[in-house]
Amino acid sequence: MAFRKALKRTAVVGGGAVAAAFGLSQLIEYRKTQARLAHVAAEAELKVPFADELPTRQAQLAALKNTEEFDVLVVGGGATGAGCALDAVTRNLKTALVERNDFSSGTSSRSTKLIHGGVRYLQKAIMQLDYEQYMMVKEALHERANLLEIAPHLSAPLPIMLPVYKWWQLPYYWAGIKMYDLVAGIQCLKSSYVLSKTKALELFPMLKKDKLVGAIVYYDGQHNDARMNLAIALSAARYGAAVANYTEVVHLLKTKDQQTGVEKVCGARCRDVITGQEFDVKAKCVINATGPFTDALRKMDNQKTQNICQPSAGVHIVIPGYYSPDNMGLLDPATSDGRVIFFLPWEKMTIAGTTDTPTNVTAHPIPGEDDINFILREVRNYLSPDVEVRRGDVLAAWSGIRPLVTDPSSKDTQSICRNHIVSISDSGLVTIAGGKWTTYRSMAEETLDAAVKALGLSAESCKTVGLMLEGAKGWTPTLYIRLVQDYGLENEVAQHLAATYGGKAFDVAKMAQVTGQRWPIVGKRLVSEFPYIEGEVLYAIKEYACTAIDVIARRTRLGFLNVQAADEALPRIVQIMGKELDWSQERRTAELEAAKKFLYHEMGYRSRSEQLTKTSEINLDYQEVIRYKKRFHKFDKESKGFITTVDVQQVLESINVHIDENSLHEILNEVDLNKNGQVEIDEFLQMKRRTTQSDESLTFLRLLSYNHVLCCSLCS
Repeated sequence: MAFRKALKRTAVVGGGAVAAAFGLSQLIEYRKTQARLAHVAAEAELKVPFADELPTRQAQLAALKNTEEFDVLVVGGGATGAGCALDAVTRNLKTALVERNDFSSGTSSRSTKLIHGGVRYLQKAIMQLDYEQYMMVKEALHERANLLEIAPHLSAPLPIMLPVYKWWQLPYYWAGIKMYDLVAGIQCLKSSYVLSKTKALELFPMLKKDKLVGAIVYYDGQHNDARMNLAIALSAARYGAAVANYTEVVHLLKTKDQQTGVEKVCGARCRDVITGQEFDVKAKCVINATGPFTDALRKMDNQKTQNICQPSAGVHIVIPGYYSPDNMGLLDPATSDGRVIFFLPWEKMTIAGTTDTPTNVTAHPIPGEDDINFILREVRNYLSPDVEVRRGDVLAAWSGIRPLVTDPSSKDTQSICRNHIVSISDSGLVTIAGGKWTTYRSMAEETLDAAVKALGLSAESCKTVGLMLEGAKGWTPTLYIRLVQDYGLENEVAQHLAATYGGKAFDVAKMAQVTGQRWPIVGKRLVSEFPYIEGEVLYAIKEYACTAIDVIARRTRLGFLNVQAADEALPRIVQIMGKELDWSQERRTAELEAAKKFLYHEMGYRSRSEQLTKTSEINLDYQEVIRYKKRFHKFDKESKGFITTVDVQQVLESINVHIDENSLHEILNEVDLNKNGQVEIDEFLQMKRRTTQSDESLTFLRLLSYNHVLCCSLCS
């Protein structure tokens, strides 16, 4: 209280006097405390109809069918659409949301995983004296701080290094990064700093040493994008919104205004994609938040309307975690063609991207080989020559379509809007398009403000600033310890559950199956290399997962991390879902095939396998290939397409040969080119090709030195 009175007395003197009297850190902490108190007060006013348990998808569909009229119907279940639904329902508006695929199935799950203001946008704003870009960065930095606060389990600050190779660039980049801190103001995550060459290499030892001057480190946020999107949608459902995935809009419903005779949008004809059943959803307001498909819904409203979406494809790749430090990213501010490339640790792997290429709108974008190789080339430019960047190391790759837009109200319709736009058609269709992941909440707020004003809805003010998302309540940095102690989960699995589900992790742990081992007591893994457990598949169904793809791509992130591991986990996932959802054998087969097709095309499996074969230089004749494949299948008895240490151990035991586990891992590691813990047929043939050359590879010599019998079994 004394501090508050003193602050009032000093405030008239100016911010400098306040800072001088109390210290800048005290002032910042005071303001943050006041903000948190405001957030708590806002949450206290809200009722949570489904705090204990989410309604099932069937119950949600029933609500859509049986509700006489909603205030707001949101079309699109990405970050922006889910954000609009959460904003609307917390304003006490009767809200519905439909998504024709799964929540976050499009662009929102295929981002760079950053929560950022945009360093490059700030650079453009300064260089071009562009106030619009400056305000966009300022807004994004505010939203960055909010998102890190409302979902602490899914997000965290991440230091990002900007290596400098020319002396004159050091003060130039330093000034720019410091300006980034300054624009963030009290919401600056941590202050940026300069590193010497020695310190930079100590923190990022993979960095190219030659001509390195030093580095600058700044902070942005990182998150699990698909899980964050899902948390927003589930939060909306908790507060009473009727949300349904796999529910597409067939056409818009319209009614004539009795006074003006003008047709007005009054809802949508929807179809349950799974059952094929159609039904009407009436609503006073329909919001188009369909991302790259914005124009498709706008043309349902008016066939003559001009397109505003200019889609751009951004490809990302995932490579093994040893390519980057555990907690330090890298920014390449000027690639060979002027693009920006991020190189970031994510989920114990390394993610690199993105590209920016004009593309056509599609629901199933495929990563192109040219884009994958472009990213690999740029990564090579910044890493030490000692680190061999290999095409075979790409464990997954995906393409996301960024919905850049032109402003329909602008005279120059060819100019791309740098930010988002909100437009309302003559018939009352509200469209929100463009923007960035980070600003989803402010975009939703602006959209609802415009809808309330234009359509005369009776609504309360926005309450989403500081509104904690699904799983945020009850989460602490040490929550995983309770999971280990109370349920007997592995430490790695417990950490994963806490970081994925937050306070809801206990609900997942209760579904975990007993392992039958001394330790861990519960938590059977789907694949040995990743901490995803079978209980998550059951919990995914409660989170509205309807297909195996939903589980491998968005409830877990296995498909985005390692396509082969995801492929290996699929049969068990389908088995668990099939039993829980009472799928027929035909449905189970279809699910398995659809998921394999998804991995093959959309997650880069095809590009990877084709490229491995193409670049392998397997100079063996047909008979040799057949002979070596037969030998390979002696180990791969289950026809998995790869060999693990377990397979080799079983064969060796059958011929009374014993090798300790560490030596065996080392042997297989020599021929495991993509370092995924498995030796595939292509890698096996490449190794055999190398060993047939006159200068036998060091790899094969090491194999010989370990055990002659094993080498004969594998390669002779």
